[in-house]
Amino acid sequence: MEPTQDYPLFGGAFSATLPVGAIDVSDLRPIPDNQEVFCHRVTDQSLIVELLELQAHVRGEAAARYHFEDVGGVQGARAVHVEAVQPLLLENLALRGCCEEAWFLSGKQQVAKGNQQP
Repeated sequence: MEPTQDYPLFGGAFSATLPVGAIDVSDLRPIPDNQEVFCHRVTDQSLIVELLELQAHVRGEAAARYHFEDVGGVQGARAVHVEAVQPLLLENLALRGCCEEAWFLSGKQQVAKGNQQP
């Protein structure tokens, strides 16, 4: 298994465990304030962590799917596939006093990078 390290996100509000040497894309190009973007040094894979606005018309698992599919649509994704959606235990969250619920969605989106065609 590849060695990992913790990377601070959003000014240290929380962190993510990523492969050692993950590239912080904000060092290469501008990234919106509500995103953290990392890419792997060898593969063509990237990880985007995005803070999204509450949508009162969807809750729970449906909210996680809504946001994932919405981001895919905005990015012009050719394919959007949800692999799993799981609730997170609030007692395990650093933000536990701020949330009523938290969800983890794992999925894939096929999106063109930069000037590439999808």
